[in-house]
Amino acid sequence: MKIVRVNYQYKTFYAALEDGLLRCLTPQIGITERFPLEEAQVLPLVTPSKVVCVGLNYKDHAAELGMPLPEEPMFFLKPPSCIINTGQAIYLPPQSSRVDYEAELAIIIGREARFLAPHAVPEYIFGYTCANDVTARDLQKSDGMFGRCKGFDTFLPIGPWLETYLPDPSDLSVKLYKNEQLVQQGHTSDMLFSPLELVANISHVMTLLPGDVILTGTPHGVGPLQEGDEIQVEIDGIGTLINSVKKFSQRQTSSGLPVQ
Repeated sequence: MKIVRVNYQYKTFYAALEDGLLRCLTPQIGITERFPLEEAQVLPLVTPSKVVCVGLNYKDHAAELGMPLPEEPMFFLKPPSCIINTGQAIYLPPQSSRVDYEAELAIIIGREARFLAPHAVPEYIFGYTCANDVTARDLQKSDGMFGRCKGFDTFLPIGPWLETYLPDPSDLSVKLYKNEQLVQQGHTSDMLFSPLELVANISHVMTLLPGDVILTGTPHGVGPLQEGDEIQVEIDGIGTLINSVKKFSQRQTSSGLPVQ
């Protein structure tokens, strides 16, 4: 099932996307008829308490960065304020001269989870989606920490929807196209730690709450973004996440005026 989060008739809810029409998944709020996707305001898929990102989970990506393979999953946090939808723009911050794309499989948590075993993880997953863990690579190298290089607004596109049925997340192709050219390609079977192992491991460190996002790592082939690029992240069984790239000066403030 493909699920989106929308505002419709002044109400916010999750809806199933079926043949171009939306079906409210909480009909008790009074919306029982299906309606066109175009009539709704599509919202960010989730409003998580946290975004947990796993680093160096593909051997070939660790090699391209010149990093040793971890013996246990390595993870860090990304602020929820990074999240944008498919169709929205990634803005290049003035503090960085090198911003990279990183295609990833994202896991969305559906139930509060703590101390899970890998075999129990599927019961706690809401769905899966495509993600782009946008990274200011020069700041990553200079800072030695991930807070700034990963934390800019718009640095986490996710979408285009949540896919609730994915029989085997460890058997998926992950691709990224830059201006329709394939530039990044990998397979989740090449992960050091499988998606279910990652969720279990993280749940032994922190409580995972409904809506929390786990990014599972990126394969080999990361590279730079430039103004005017169109980036597509495509994952088997899910769909395609599409975002443009713009200069920071093109971004508008909440008042509708360009940033200075």
